[in-house]
Amino acid sequence: MPRQKLVIYPGSFDPPTNGHLDLIRRGAEVFNHVVVAVLRNESKTAVFTVEERIEMLEEATADLGNVSIDSFSGLLVDYARSREARLILRGIRAISDYEYELQMALMNRHLSGELETLFMPAAEQYSYLSSRLVKEVNRLGGDITNLVPENVARRLAEKAK
Repeated sequence: MPRQKLVIYPGSFDPPTNGHLDLIRRGAEVFNHVVVAVLRNESKTAVFTVEERIEMLEEATADLGNVSIDSFSGLLVDYARSREARLILRGIRAISDYEYELQMALMNRHLSGELETLFMPAAEQYSYLSSRLVKEVNRLGGDITNLVPENVARRLAEKAK
């Protein structure tokens, strides 16, 4: 099967988890180029700045030559159009994710008929993993070393001090 040219994997990535990285790596095997697009959402309180999240993702994907990290604000469809992308990659962990992601995919298609969304199921070992849970476990002093890349664990430890 020939590889598709470009896919955008959007998200907040606050913080990036091993589940995110698994999806990025699997996407990089299928697509010629994966753009990991960090959402700039000023209305949300984040642990890491967008710049810090970009740095962590760049460090964690440095071995993947066909992955780039970027940021965007506003509508995903506008960002995709600016990148001349027609495909969005989204991870699905559970049925509840699917319901939310399906609504988003349909709205994106309504706003931009040429934009499609590909749902990729989470790897089994990451099916329970979310950035929210990582932050909570870390805040309560739990071990997150198997949940996030080493560089992210180090930065979370620094933030907790």
